[in-house]
Amino acid sequence: MSDVRDFGASGDGKTDDFDAIQHAVNEGDGWVEFPPGDYLLNKPIVVDLTKRRRIGIAGSGGGAKILMAGSGPAFHLVGNHGGTADPETFKPAVWQQQRMPTIQNIEIEGRHAEADGIELTGTMQAIISRVAIRGARNGVRLTKRNRNPIISDCQIYHNRGGGIYLDGVNLHQINIIGNHISYNRLGGIRIERSEVRNLQITGNDIEYNTDRTHKLGDQPTAEIYVDTTAPGATVNEIAITSNTIQASPSPDGANIRIIESDQHKDRPPGLWTIVGNVIGSQTNNVHLTRCYGVVISGNTIYSCRKYNLLIEHCRQVSVGSNIMRRHTTAAAAGMRLVDSVDCVLSGCQILDEAAEGQTTGVSLLEIVRCRRINVTGCSISNPSPFGILAADSHDLNISGCTILESRRPSRMTSAIRMEGKGTGNLISGCRVGRGREQALSFSKEAEATLAANVIDGPGD
Repeated sequence: MSDVRDFGASGDGKTDDFDAIQHAVNEGDGWVEFPPGDYLLNKPIVVDLTKRRRIGIAGSGGGAKILMAGSGPAFHLVGNHGGTADPETFKPAVWQQQRMPTIQNIEIEGRHAEADGIELTGTMQAIISRVAIRGARNGVRLTKRNRNPIISDCQIYHNRGGGIYLDGVNLHQINIIGNHISYNRLGGIRIERSEVRNLQITGNDIEYNTDRTHKLGDQPTAEIYVDTTAPGATVNEIAITSNTIQASPSPDGANIRIIESDQHKDRPPGLWTIVGNVIGSQTNNVHLTRCYGVVISGNTIYSCRKYNLLIEHCRQVSVGSNIMRRHTTAAAAGMRLVDSVDCVLSGCQILDEAAEGQTTGVSLLEIVRCRRINVTGCSISNPSPFGILAADSHDLNISGCTILESRRPSRMTSAIRMEGKGTGNLISGCRVGRGREQALSFSKEAEATLAANVIDGPGD
C-alpha cells in the first residue's frame, strides 16, 4: 500500500496536494491509499496506465475527500486498449498492466466550474465503486474508447452536467448497477455523439436530474438521455431494468428520452428493453423518437404532464403489461403513437383518476398517422374525452379491450373515436361503455371511409 501522506500529501484542505498524489500514483506500489482528510487538487491526477503497473485508488472507508479546485477530472485514467472485449484483441501489455484499474471508497467534490469527478479514456475493465461525486461539472465522464467498465454503488449527486456522461465514446459492454444518481442538471445518464453497445442500467435510483435545484437555465434533458443525432452515433443493445426513475417536470423533459433525427440511418437506436421499472412525474415519462426493436414491459409508469409514453416515427415497438396511471390531480396518464408502424400494445392498464370537473383533454391512447398497430387485451378506465383516438391510421387491430367509465356523471365522450382517412382497421370483441355520446364515434371524414373498416360487435 502507498499512503499518499508518505509521499507528502497534507490532507488539510488548504495545501495543494497535487505533486504528492501524482508522485504516489507514478511511483507507488500500485495500491494508492487516502487516509481520512481533505485533499486539495488544482489540476487532474493523470493515471497513465501505459507507463506503470496495475493500480487501485481507495479512500479509507470513505473518510477521504478530494477537493477538485482546477478544471478537468480529479482522476483521469488513460489507457491505450484499441481492441474489443474479444481475448484475441488484447495486447499482452494491456492485460499485464492496464486491466481493471479501480477507484473506490472516496469522495470527490467539485470546486471549479469545469471540474469533473472521474474520466476514463482508453481503459479496459475499469471499476468505479462506492464513490461519491458532488458539485462537479460531470460526475463520471467516458471519452474516446473504453471497454467493459463497471460503475456500481456510487452516489453521483448534484453535479452541473451529466451524472454519468458518455461523451463521444466508442464503448462496448458497460454495467451501471446499484447507484444513486440524482439532481444532476443535464441528466442522470447522458449519452451523446457515441457508439455504444451492451449497456446495462440495473437497480439504480435515478431521479430529479433537471435544472430545478441548479437554476442555471432549463434545457431539454432526462434521467436517461440518449441523443444519436450526430453522424456515426449509434446506441444499441441496451437493457434498463429494475430502476426507480422519476423527476419533477421540466420543459420538454422526460425520464427516458431517446432522440434520433435521421429516419434513414443504418443503425437507429434500437434493440432496447425497458423492463420492470418505476417511472414517473416528468413531462413525457418515456419519449422515443425514430427507434426500432424496443420492448417496454412490466413497468409502472405514472403521472406525466403530457404523456406517460410518447412514441414518434418508430417501428417494431412492443408495449406489454404496463400499468399507466396518475396519482395527482395535476398530472395526466395518456399514451400517444405518431407516424409509427408495426407496433404492439398488449395487456396494459391505463387509468385516469381526474378529479371532478377536471379534464386533461388528452385521450388515454392516441394513434395518429400510424400503420399496422395491434392493441389487444388492454384495460382503459375513466378516459376523457376518449379511451382510444385513432386518426389517419391504417390497418389497426383493436381487440379484446375493455374501455369503461365508473364516474357519474359521465365525462367520457366516446370509448373509441375514429378520425381522418384510415382504412383497413378492425375493432372486435371489445367491451366498451357508451359515454356521453356513443360507444364508437366517427368524424365526417372517417364516416366516408367506414366501409373500408370492420366494426364487429362492441359490447355496451
